[in-house]
Amino acid sequence: MRNFTPIAIVFVLLLSACSDYNKVVKSTDYEFKYKKALEYYENGEFVRSSTLLKDLISIVRGTSRADKVYYYYAKSQFGMKDYMMAGHYFKSLIKEFPRSEFAEESQFMVGYCFYLDSPSPRLDQEVTQNAIDALQLFINLYPKSTRGEEANRLIVELRDKLVYKSYLSGKLYYDLNNYKAAVVALSSSLKDFPDTKYREELMYMLLKAKYLLAVNSVEEKKRERLSSALDEYFTFVDEYAESKYRKEVEKYHTTIAKLLNYKPDSNI
Repeated sequence: MRNFTPIAIVFVLLLSACSDYNKVVKSTDYEFKYKKALEYYENGEFVRSSTLLKDLISIVRGTSRADKVYYYYAKSQFGMKDYMMAGHYFKSLIKEFPRSEFAEESQFMVGYCFYLDSPSPRLDQEVTQNAIDALQLFINLYPKSTRGEEANRLIVELRDKLVYKSYLSGKLYYDLNNYKAAVVALSSSLKDFPDTKYREELMYMLLKAKYLLAVNSVEEKKRERLSSALDEYFTFVDEYAESKYRKEVEKYHTTIAKLLNYKPDSNI
């Protein structure tokens, strides 16, 4: 044994562990397999625990232990960072065992798995919306849950991602000089998410887009669009009198007043 290097010793131990695991996989003693699956899970060996638990799902169906096997199988998938599969099995647990002791946590985890799979704001946000819907359902079903505050925080974060997606869309249209499309995108963002932390910037961009749309319009549409930009100016300065954009929007106001031929302190 004294001739064994540390690496060789580790290799021997790994071979022994693999041999023991293979024996568990091949075992027909389901109680033993179940206990080993939970042991592997507790040790963070999620691949091994999920393999054993997957074999047990059909075996324990209809027994009092079925929901627990589903639960730990979903948790093992989560431990492997396979959030899509984990969310699927948490959802299956809720459907199959609505009265399970794991139902509340599983409902939260469905939303949390979607949250972790939510992509960059520049990509399609269907998963983000799924996360919001699932977390809101959790709050509705379990209003007294200790995880309610966390669920609300995640929803706020996810909603901000959707707002930022809208912001990027509006900015893209603006950069392409498509002010009409920018107005639509930014208006929709503010309508859908009126309490967003990006509200001031979105309102500024909307005012600027309306202003640029108006001053670049053909004559027959110019007055109507200037009036709309003027309304947006009053809305903005009423809500953000001390805005960092105030100096710039006052320039828009001056130009609009001149084009509409009215004095700023009088009616149009």
